[in-house]
Amino acid sequence: MTIGDTAWRFFEACETGRGWDGCRNFCHEGATFSCQSEVLADVSTLEGYVEWMKGLLVPIPDGRYELKAFVSDEGRGVVVASAVFHGTHSGDGGPVPATGKAVAADYVYAMEFDGLKISLMTKIWNDGYSLKALGWA
Repeated sequence: MTIGDTAWRFFEACETGRGWDGCRNFCHEGATFSCQSEVLADVSTLEGYVEWMKGLLVPIPDGRYELKAFVSDEGRGVVVASAVFHGTHSGDGGPVPATGKAVAADYVYAMEFDGLKISLMTKIWNDGYSLKALGWA
């Protein structure tokens, strides 16, 4: 098992909405989360983020990722995933009633490891673009 294997299993579980129950085995308890976006400003734990992702798939039930790159830097203990999130606000929930609008938004995860488990994940994402595309801003 490598950090790349762990990161892939975490990424797949997170991006398909399995929440903390599906992601916890790949992370240290208390793993932290960072993202310079207003939408996620109050989320500071990886548990909180994966639960947020799980919740996002309620108003956007067709939410899915298109993986662009997945790179493991074993020497630095970091795995980076670059992807595009695709989805349409067609389900119940969200800040407004279903808009029928779609988004295709680039994002990057930088997953830092302590041993074979994630200790910190940073997300790079333009939330303003996504909110406008979905009709939420």
